[in-house]
Amino acid sequence: MVAKIKAYKAPEDVETSYRYIDEHRKVLEAYGVKQVTSASHNWLHDENTYVIIVESEDGEKIYGGGRIQVRNQVMKLPMEDAIAKKDERIYGYVDNLKDKKIAEFCGLFNSKEVAGYGIGSIFLGRIGVAITSQVGVDRLLALCSPPTLRQCLRIGFDIIRVLGNNGTFYYPKEGLIATAIIVDDLQGLPNAHQEERDRIFDLREQPVQYAVEKGPKGEIALHYNLDMKIQTL
Repeated sequence: MVAKIKAYKAPEDVETSYRYIDEHRKVLEAYGVKQVTSASHNWLHDENTYVIIVESEDGEKIYGGGRIQVRNQVMKLPMEDAIAKKDERIYGYVDNLKDKKIAEFCGLFNSKEVAGYGIGSIFLGRIGVAITSQVGVDRLLALCSPPTLRQCLRIGFDIIRVLGNNGTFYYPKEGLIATAIIVDDLQGLPNAHQEERDRIFDLREQPVQYAVEKGPKGEIALHYNLDMKIQTL
């Protein structure tokens, strides 16, 4: 299998972002989820939101994607309002990080067509952490599902155990569980497994590259174009 992966600032390719929104909606609906906080479209023209898209080699299909959404005066993190419905302590937790530039890795999905290749769990996770060096954030938060938690911990995330039930919530609906997680040191990634840290650093140093990667279902050839040509703040 061959796929292309690109990253861009949201306002620079709104058309692709609408395609991403549509595919993400289809995946959510397949799980019986009609609307989630992170599915809001107010980020489309936000200069502080960065989108990652996984496409077929011909660009006709979107296999998956995600967003790095930086918290600013206009937009909170999507997970703040989502978690607040279960635990209002999320607001105080995020406010205590106000001396840091923080972002949320949100809106992650992969289509059923590529299920098992690791696009939504392995490759998008690595890329999301890797491109934070371009965005210039200090800490990265996320909500992850049980199947992806193990990989999230491998790439350097820790569970935010002071929130919810030891870090877990029913989200995006009753019966589905999400875990609140954070990377406190995006530069050094001290909690990441060595092989994951090495791969993330390689993607930072060479954001445009071709690699044949190994996933759970077999090999996948990936064309990476992660150079967003923005200045690190």
